[in-house]
Parts: sequence; C-alpha cells; structure tokens
Amino acid sequence: MASPFTILSNSPTPPPAAHPRPSWLRVRFFGGPNYQELKRTMRTLDLHTVCESARCPNMGECWEHGTATFMILGNICTRACGFCAVPSGKPLGPPEEDEPERVAEAVARMGLRYAVVTSVNRDDHPDGGAAIFARTIEEIRRRVPGCKVEVLIPDFRGVWSALETVIIARPDVLNHNMETVPRLYRRVRKGAVYERSLELLRRARELAPSTPTKTGMMLGLGETREEVLDAMKEIAAQGAHILTLGQYLQPTPEHLPIERYVHPDEFAEFKRAGEQMGFKHVEAGPLVRSSYHAFEQEESARG
Repeated sequence: MASPFTILSNSPTPPPAAHPRPSWLRVRFFGGPNYQELKRTMRTLDLHTVCESARCPNMGECWEHGTATFMILGNICTRACGFCAVPSGKPLGPPEEDEPERVAEAVARMGLRYAVVTSVNRDDHPDGGAAIFARTIEEIRRRVPGCKVEVLIPDFRGVWSALETVIIARPDVLNHNMETVPRLYRRVRKGAVYERSLELLRRARELAPSTPTKTGMMLGLGETREEVLDAMKEIAAQGAHILTLGQYLQPTPEHLPIERYVHPDEFAEFKRAGEQMGFKHVEAGPLVRSSYHAFEQEESARG
C-alpha cells in the first residue's frame, strides 16, 4: 500500500474557502451540566482558560469531562502571533499575585487529578512570569495533594534562569510548543526563535532528566512533508518525550489563512514516523491540541 504522503505536494493549493470543511473535521459541541459548572467556576474565580481565549475546537468536549487548561498571567499577550486568537497588546499591569491561589481553588472545586497550566507571553516582565508559574504548581499541590501538574510555558526570551525557576517547582510535564517549521517562524510566530525553542527543550531535559518534556506543532500553514519530518527529527534530538501534531484552524478572518487541510491518514503516518524517531508518545490528528488527552500522554511517556 502506498504511503499517504504521496498526496502531499509542495505546489500552491487553493485556499480552503474554495472547499467546504472536510467531514472528518466536524466538531461536536457539548454543553451539559459539567460544562456549565466549569464555566461558572472560571467566572466566579476570575480565571482565564486558553480553551476560550484561543477558541479551541475541543472546548465543549473537554469541559463536559471536567478538564480545562488554565491560562495565567492575564489575558493580554505581549506578542501577536499570526495563528493565535488570544488578545495581544500591552498588559494593564503586573501579573496578579493571588492568581496561583485562585487556580488552585478551581482545581480543588473541580476535583482534578491532572491540571494543565499555560500562559500568555509576558515579555514586559523580567522573568516572563516564571515565578507565578512556580507558585501555581506549588499551590495546586498544596490544595490538592496528588494532583499532577503540566505546564505549557513560553520561551522566556531565552532567560534560562526563568526556566530553572519553573523546573525547580517540579512540574509533572514541561511543555513548550514549537508550533511550526523554521521557514515559517517569522510569519507564524512573531517574536520567537526556532533555535531558542529547541534549546529550551534541551535545557529542560538536562535540568530534570526524569521530567517528561513535550512539544507540539500545527499543520496546514504551508509547510512541506520534508520540513515537518526534519523538524520532528530535530525535536527528537533534544530528548523530547511527547509530540503533538494537529490541524491549524483559522480563528478569525484576520489571522493566517489555512493553506491545506491535512488528512487523518497523513497524521497517522506522521505518528508512525515520530514513534520510529524515538518519541515515547505521539498524539496526531486533525483536532489534536497540546493539552488534548494530556493525562494519557503523561502516563504513556512514563510507561
């Protein structure tokens, strides 16, 4: 049987507006009692979730199952990446010092056994918010002993002492997303540097060899098959344990267009390639996002 990759081409493809969204990319909306209760908890405690801010297609499913990704350090990002729906601009003030306690309270109310914490970029802050990340991990552990904590961190502008601050707090998984292939960085990930993100993954592995490291990329932004595989090899060379691959979905008409819808068979082929490269767990599919099935990913990486 021929590889699904044979359908890929480096030639320009028609814009997705010329085609309806494929049937395998339909999202079922969940809005039951668990979804409503989680929404009330977030609003009562004045917390943000990346699920809402980034318009994640899995929000309904995850919220109905009582899981969400907390977004700390406010709701305004100091960068303006072309793919991201999180508002960008100048934050109104420094990070809120009581935010870690409020996140821990939400984790306790929800009875979580696995919490995921991410943030906006805070390039206006000396440590990029690393101390708040560390305190959030500590507060969750204090309020809910036994709850595992995964953090999805920014690059801290290459301030490695900030990375060390987070590592010292002993997260159960250290995640930093590469997002795309190096050729597309300037267009897709403004303010970021491909080599710097690779170095972060390498340093995290060196600082805490027993802590699973994780990263993810979006497909459908114009990358080629060879570029994806090359990036995967470079990521694997940093010792990363977990890789997630998902389809980019344009959040608004002002964001980067979708260049192509990637078929599930191609995601399956990338998954097999990643496993052969040595990743302990590869989660790949059109609706896969960094925190989707995060608990299962962590278990697999440690298995």
